[in-house]
Amino acid sequence: MSRAAAVCLTLLVAVDSTVAALPAARTIWFDKPAERFTESLPLGNGRLGAMLFGGTDELRVVLNEGGMWSGSPQQADRADAHRALPAIRRLLLEGKNAEAEALVNRNFTCTGLGSNRGRGKDAPYGCYQQLAELLLRFNHEGAATPAKGYQRRLMLDRAIATTRYHQGKNKFTREAFVSKPAECLLLRLESEQPGGLSFKVELNRAENASIETTGDATLLITGQLPDGHGGDRGVRFASLVRVMNQGGRVAAADGKLAVTGADSVVVAVSAAVAIESFAGRPVDDPADQARRDLASAADKDFDTLRAEHVADYQRWFQRSSLQLGDKYPAAHPNASLPTPQRLAAYAEDPSDIDLPATLFDFGRYLLISSSRPGGLPANLQGIWAEELQTPWNADWHANVNIQMNYWPAEITNLSPLNRPVFDLIGSLVEPGQETARAYYDAPGWVAHLLLNPWGFTSPGESAAWGSTVSCSAWMCQHLWDHYQFTLDREFLEEVYPTLRGAAEFYASILIEEPTHGWLVTAPSNSPENAFLDEQGRSLHTCMGPTMDQQLLRYLFGAVIDASTILDRDQQLRERLIQVRGRLAPNQIGSDGRILEWLTERPEQDPHHRHISHLWAVYPGQAINADTPELAEAARRSLDARGDGGTGWSLANKACLWARLGDGDRALTMINNQLHPVGGGKDGIRWQGGTYPNLFDAHPPFQIDGNFGATAAIAEMLLQSRLEDPAGDSPVVINLLPALPSAWPVGAAEGLRARAGYEVDLSWSDGRLMRATVTSTLGHPAVLKVGDASKSLSLAAGESVTLDGNLNPVASDG
Repeated sequence: MSRAAAVCLTLLVAVDSTVAALPAARTIWFDKPAERFTESLPLGNGRLGAMLFGGTDELRVVLNEGGMWSGSPQQADRADAHRALPAIRRLLLEGKNAEAEALVNRNFTCTGLGSNRGRGKDAPYGCYQQLAELLLRFNHEGAATPAKGYQRRLMLDRAIATTRYHQGKNKFTREAFVSKPAECLLLRLESEQPGGLSFKVELNRAENASIETTGDATLLITGQLPDGHGGDRGVRFASLVRVMNQGGRVAAADGKLAVTGADSVVVAVSAAVAIESFAGRPVDDPADQARRDLASAADKDFDTLRAEHVADYQRWFQRSSLQLGDKYPAAHPNASLPTPQRLAAYAEDPSDIDLPATLFDFGRYLLISSSRPGGLPANLQGIWAEELQTPWNADWHANVNIQMNYWPAEITNLSPLNRPVFDLIGSLVEPGQETARAYYDAPGWVAHLLLNPWGFTSPGESAAWGSTVSCSAWMCQHLWDHYQFTLDREFLEEVYPTLRGAAEFYASILIEEPTHGWLVTAPSNSPENAFLDEQGRSLHTCMGPTMDQQLLRYLFGAVIDASTILDRDQQLRERLIQVRGRLAPNQIGSDGRILEWLTERPEQDPHHRHISHLWAVYPGQAINADTPELAEAARRSLDARGDGGTGWSLANKACLWARLGDGDRALTMINNQLHPVGGGKDGIRWQGGTYPNLFDAHPPFQIDGNFGATAAIAEMLLQSRLEDPAGDSPVVINLLPALPSAWPVGAAEGLRARAGYEVDLSWSDGRLMRATVTSTLGHPAVLKVGDASKSLSLAAGESVTLDGNLNPVASDG
């Protein structure tokens, strides 16, 4: 199968294959400058980020670097916490959950401040924060007059932001991108009239920084973030801004640069941090590294830098593509509206089906721009933050959020971008071993909800949310899922000790509940949700919540299969087989829903944003069409939760409905997520939607909903299951398993299925028209579409093209 440079789609029947315009039409655009962060345009290269506000009298650019974390390593484990464990378990076994929760709060939380309730900027836990702000204040002729014909755009196919407007008698153009090859932000400003550019350049940061000019055309900001202990172990950082002008002159004064009478100007920004963590560039002197990056970029002309940037970015972006509708660019009249107006129009009339496709591309864009091999993982805000104290510390929450960030990576053909989260998981093993001993007197390793670059694995500071014990099992799912997609034995060899250590921990801490003799976790909770006891008290601490049991079945199964594949640890394998068989099963309550807790309990909030007890539907796969009673109970659970919620929760529900084969309900969730919430942080608490720049609203901005929406749309079009990774059973690949009726015509290319398959497909009138399936590994497969199925036995690198009935068709050429 060939892939054209413009991501050409194989479209049939009513699907127009005019793709030359496809990438350029996928834009986010505005007809005025941004007033708020959630109206600005994000750029990034995985490490260095920028948010462009696009002002005409003042251009504000928020700068970010993925390693800008305050805090430092700490000992947050309670060394003797395990001594309270027998009493906590005894109370749970006696049904005294309130007393058990009180004991957890006193003895089974972290020591010290922990995350400081999400205000960890000056605590040892730390927080991710802004690098600096770059300001360009214009004072050229006509700068005080209103701009006309204003447009600013983010081109998703090229990762380039442009701004164009007329002011006075002049026309101004700007172009910006963050280059991975150059490791710099490059911003070119052009004036149609010679000498028409005059402005001042300054760098600002509210604290922990000093700013100076170095020469006539360069600004330098340096500083060190607090380590939370009152010492000097904090992250050191530096950023350089250089102005390269054609025409006019540049002068430095009072810590600023002044450009006067230039024809065009290139502003180049580099940044580096010295962070002692599990990932990131090894940097000894941030200022020296920033100088080297800037000098390398300055040796090349702007057009060369742009070409290198586009080539690097498109090698990721062009791995998959999606078209909804019968031609491209989209024919719907609302598709040409500025993005905020387009969002508002979609809320009234969701017939502009290219908007969900744009959301799909935006999620891929954000992942490419915030997660590259060698760097830190995308956090709660990717890499984009304007505050010093970011919401929830912009860390990695491991009870759904960090996982959701990477849900689209495999299926949309961005598998290598998982490496940062794999590195994060590996970094948890050593501190997680200490936490396992301190709290459970257990072998192996464990991590709870809160994760940061400093190896924090302790429970959080409250039983209500911080003591979820299965978070590290969920993190391990990414490792095993990656193996299922790639069948990469070398990777499995690398991560097997991590999987084994997690399984050893969980197998050792399970206790027998008294009613059925099932093995369950204790203590734990169902993430952030609460139940009411007989006295009407709102409680969280419990034993054996449904999500824990589902996750452990998955983890134990993964280690059983992995040990078979690698031919090791037979005794452990046999033990896990026995333990897995005694785990509490999924249960259906009296109202036909899947129970969230071990026994039937009323929820404090029946519409709670977390839907953790449906993990086995998605991202797990144990509840599926082969378990019809459980699948129906899952549907009833989702019905009861409702179609509202916070942004990431709506994306989660979309994934769940897609896995249950209901494309129309999945699209309802996407449409609800696309509800505009305005430009600020206002909004009903826990009522999500989409900001004008398509950022997901938790609220406030939280990026996991963007990634979850991309994953959900992909799941509507392609699903795969590999029942026996340790054997040679075929992978089952389902084509168009949850196609919404509102998307009768379309095409997708480059989607990935487990066992190394790549799939291109097109459809019309809601029916598959053609599918090209490529096996990269030679593993057997069964294709399904509707009631039709076909067995495939392709050699590695071999492709087959099939019609809508899964019959082979002649090659196009």
